[in-house]
Amino acid sequence: MADQHIHASHPAITMRLKRAEGHLRRVIGMIEEERPCIDLATQLHAVERAVAEAKRALIHDHIDHCLTGEGDHDLSEIKALTKLL
Repeated sequence: MADQHIHASHPAITMRLKRAEGHLRRVIGMIEEERPCIDLATQLHAVERAVAEAKRALIHDHIDHCLTGEGDHDLSEIKALTKLL
């Protein structure tokens, strides 16, 4: 089993993702209702932003609390994280 890796920010990130999940379900419903494309695109944009903000918060929290800035492992992890931002 992997080590537990929970931070104080995880509950807030989970809430953001659940909110995005709700928006995404709504978009699916809107497609099924044959709503206008501009409405769909607007809602999909909101979903993208919510997920992007959750990802950014997770990465920043990880950098703040998990990386020491020492050693090759941290350096390679920092490089990998910067590609995700």
